[in-house]
Amino acid sequence: MTTTTTSTPTHTQPVPPDIEIAETAELTPIVDLARDTLGIDPAALVPYGHTKAKISLEYVRSLADRPEGRLVLVTAISPTPAGEGKTTTSVGLADALTSLGEKAVVALREPSMGPVFGIKGGAAGGGYAQVVPMTDINLNFTGDFAAVAAANNLLAAILDNHVHHGNALGIDTRTVTWKRVVDLNDRALRDVVVGLGGVANGVPREDGFDIVVASEVMAILCLATSISDLKERLGNVVVGYTRDKRPVTARDLKAHGAMTVILRDALAPNLVQTLEHTPAMIHGGPFANIAHGCNSVMATRTALRLADYVVTEAGFGADLGAEKFIDIKCRTSGLRPSAVVVVATVRALKYHGGTAVADLKEESVEALTDGMANLRRHLRNVRDVYGLPAVVALNRFPTDTDAEVRALLGLVEAEGFRAFEATHYADGSAGARELARGVLDVIENSPGEMQLVYPDDLSLAEKAEAVATRVYGAAGVTFDAKAAKRLAAIEAEGFGHLPVCMAKTQSSFSTDPTLRGAPVDHTVHVREVRLAAGAGFVVMVTGEIMTMPGLPKVPASEHIDVDEDGRIIGLS
Repeated sequence: MTTTTTSTPTHTQPVPPDIEIAETAELTPIVDLARDTLGIDPAALVPYGHTKAKISLEYVRSLADRPEGRLVLVTAISPTPAGEGKTTTSVGLADALTSLGEKAVVALREPSMGPVFGIKGGAAGGGYAQVVPMTDINLNFTGDFAAVAAANNLLAAILDNHVHHGNALGIDTRTVTWKRVVDLNDRALRDVVVGLGGVANGVPREDGFDIVVASEVMAILCLATSISDLKERLGNVVVGYTRDKRPVTARDLKAHGAMTVILRDALAPNLVQTLEHTPAMIHGGPFANIAHGCNSVMATRTALRLADYVVTEAGFGADLGAEKFIDIKCRTSGLRPSAVVVVATVRALKYHGGTAVADLKEESVEALTDGMANLRRHLRNVRDVYGLPAVVALNRFPTDTDAEVRALLGLVEAEGFRAFEATHYADGSAGARELARGVLDVIENSPGEMQLVYPDDLSLAEKAEAVATRVYGAAGVTFDAKAAKRLAAIEAEGFGHLPVCMAKTQSSFSTDPTLRGAPVDHTVHVREVRLAAGAGFVVMVTGEIMTMPGLPKVPASEHIDVDEDGRIIGLS
């Protein structure tokens, strides 16, 4: 293998804030972009203003017989406070492919307002590698998340209404598993009591809220392939159990038809563009640490039928989003990536090597070398466990020294992979062209055959064990007594064939977010098991992971505002 360095331009001026770059961008009217770059007739679009639109489901169905392009999956090392830039790299790579004359589309998840107002402050890429209109995408966009919340909460309301009006199905309210949702971080809603205030207000019971992106409805929206598939999956949702321990579904409550009505428009993929006018499909948004972390099958498949190359992203590190992309999304949809890009930074690897956040600007080849253990395991997982060819995108920061970059390129080469410096944040497509060429080369010359981490016929516990030992480097998996009992019940109900969705911290291969690098022989302890029968997987909740996050001490919302002219500030 030959390590590749780049001759990308060096942006010497400070890069303006993301929102300033987005505001000054000249956007192509979405109807023109769709027609001129993808051949979509304006009649096949449902515009939401001039710069964003949905692609009609009728048009999506008309593409069924078209051949599909190549799929490139962008993932990363384990996230750190230093940042890695996975979405930015996805956008920069798609722009670079377009600049090289390839017909490319980037397909990403929609941001949740929880992290937008919580920690991130925005999730539409950054610098000169963004999807736009950035403020719309980060906030209410085309209303998909509101539709997911409404469909989810309609089911909750129908359930409680059924109990209030006589409970003909005999639902044991102590076993209700269906929670309400809201698209904000609000720890006070994790555990609540509903139905207080007397007979007219229903039957009191314990309840709780999840964030929208953790909802099974969100997962269903992202895995559904048609209106009929969406309705079937919604009907299969298990909301609780009867007194004689029989599962009660949304179909039993006659809720799935109305839920499908709410989600009908949300199922259609959203079309926007990058700063350099590469088409972008932004659709669906399950988290990768508490859900399966991939954009919709509808958007990915539509993009593949309209372009030669589709760049998509799986949430967080390759142990979370990429594993679920393969074991859940690809398993159920038949999608197969042609190549994987693992994003890494010098700063993040130094953090994994033990450097404190305050000291990351200081040169330390030693810490970088120690932190390489994290990247090394991710790369080996991609190649040896997932069976896919990979390249490394070295997302370069101004503080990275030449010595550190040379060391990282050499360490990657020693593992048998190619690494490419990329400066797309500062330089747009020009900063990612060598990365794009490397991706094209590995697709043509290093074909792989995707492998699932485990087969369908293993037990649910064995599937969790396979992910923990093969991907996380763990010694094994243990279960709380209550979780083990729930697992046995789920298998007895006939759901043992489903894949597992590990709800785990993104910050470590282990369930302890403070363990950096590549810890080995740790134990993955499952404290809760949740059945997502409609989505088609079983969630294993580990560590301190929460399906309703809380806000940090100083949330990003404190810095987000709007001026008299309606201009939003502080969103980045």
